[in-house]
Amino acid sequence: MRYLLLVLTVVVSSAVDAQTFKVATLAPDGTAWMQAFRAAADEIKHKTEGRATFRFYPGGVMGSDQSVLRKMRVGQLQGGALAGGGLSEISPDVQLYSMPFLFRSYAEVDHVRPRIDAAIIDGLHENGYVAFGIGEGGFAYLMSDTAVRTTDDLRQRKVWAPEGDEITREAFASIGVAPIPLPLTDVLTGLQTGLIDTVATSPTAGIALQWHTRVKYVTDLPLAYIYGIFVLDRKAFERLAPADQATVRDVMRATFEKLNAQARIDDQSARNALQSQGITFVKPSVSNTEEWERTVAPAVAELKRNAGFSPKVVSLLEQLIAELRRGSAGAQ
Repeated sequence: MRYLLLVLTVVVSSAVDAQTFKVATLAPDGTAWMQAFRAAADEIKHKTEGRATFRFYPGGVMGSDQSVLRKMRVGQLQGGALAGGGLSEISPDVQLYSMPFLFRSYAEVDHVRPRIDAAIIDGLHENGYVAFGIGEGGFAYLMSDTAVRTTDDLRQRKVWAPEGDEITREAFASIGVAPIPLPLTDVLTGLQTGLIDTVATSPTAGIALQWHTRVKYVTDLPLAYIYGIFVLDRKAFERLAPADQATVRDVMRATFEKLNAQARIDDQSARNALQSQGITFVKPSVSNTEEWERTVAPAVAELKRNAGFSPKVVSLLEQLIAELRRGSAGAQ
């Protein structure tokens, strides 16, 4: 009898601790993100002896980021690899890095993220989600069928804005542009039909999504920092035994470190590829660059006041960027 109880205890414990995570993302299958996630899932399955497994739904088959979150809430999905802005309704601080013209260079990104990432991830945890890292997607640049150097040029274009991305919408509105909201999966069709003629994205994403086939120019001015976050439903994650939770965290954190290192390499390679295909990079003048930043500044200030950001995190973010820029100016 004692042996039978022991066997039943082991079986019931294994059934409770085992978990399959259904994870959706807009990232197309075959991209670096999906290859890395599938490799991580294989490693986790092996190390947990099958107690933690993942089933992926790439390429937007589960809908937009908002649709993925809705399906997570009802238990149809347990995870998502989502754009930073896609999680803003869960924790506003998630979209901090999305503010237009926040970063001017990767040096600023590298100075800020080691101090701010943890606060963003903690905010998600407090609201029911487990995140393992922030994946860099590079800087977004305007890509269009006509050269865009000034804000006046942009006002003549039909500009795409990600569906549900209020930061992007308000930034464009501050310039006098009424962007056309579309889910990521409809952007290529929009470019092909002429519904839109201008997108803001990274060179890497532009190529992966085939948007580069419909544009002729890139405005070589970083508009915003692009990033994604892999999240799991906290309740589902915590059904795993503590040791298996630790395994998932360790593997996923290592995966994000590799992805972020590779992202920089891929970004430069993508820029080179666009230029080799005849796409022209247009560099705005110093005065035009200052005009862009000056025009958008009131909208950025409004976002900082009303987007629900943590005042302490915003203050630290501004402090870190300011101290680096002072140092750079002093070195000149």
